[in-house]
Amino acid sequence: MSVPIRKPSPQTVQEPVHTEDEQIIAWIKDPGTVDRGFRALLAKYQERLYWHVRRLVIEHEDTNDVVQECLVKVYRKIGSFRKDSGLYTWLYRIATNEALSFLRKQKRKATRSIDDEELLLAEKLKADAYFDGDAAQLHLQRAVAQLPDKQRAVFNLRYFEEMSYQDMSEVLSTSTGALKASYHHAVKKIEKSMVATEPN
Repeated sequence: MSVPIRKPSPQTVQEPVHTEDEQIIAWIKDPGTVDRGFRALLAKYQERLYWHVRRLVIEHEDTNDVVQECLVKVYRKIGSFRKDSGLYTWLYRIATNEALSFLRKQKRKATRSIDDEELLLAEKLKADAYFDGDAAQLHLQRAVAQLPDKQRAVFNLRYFEEMSYQDMSEVLSTSTGALKASYHHAVKKIEKSMVATEPN
């Protein structure tokens, strides 16, 4: 049996009119406008990065810590940013790496098994206001939270961010073929989990 995975309603956030990436980079490369460039970068990408990281680490406080660390790295490295990589994928690569690194550190500190850690993440959704949507959305989010970290990142980038496999390949340093297989396996696991936990 195949359970359709329904995407939740988009965040009701009013996004400001965004500056093009090329202009942001030009400002950042100019010592006289570097602060303006970084402010424009934050206006365009900070909220998107927050929600991407939030879906991986779940808790708001942890997300804030990871995003702050991410932005510090972005600020330090932006001067050496090469235009042969898109700003969008470069930022998501840093944010994803920071989130996955945070999760690895948490698991090293934990006394529970990896499976228990993934179940704990899923249970935290119940107490989280952001994930307190309708029953179908919560059901989906709990199933996603039980995926292995890297596979969860693949699923989130493709499903929620609607990122192309080519861009995902740049973000995760993985071949498009491997990413397609990983996404396919993630969908199957989510469908199986949703069937197993479907209320009677």
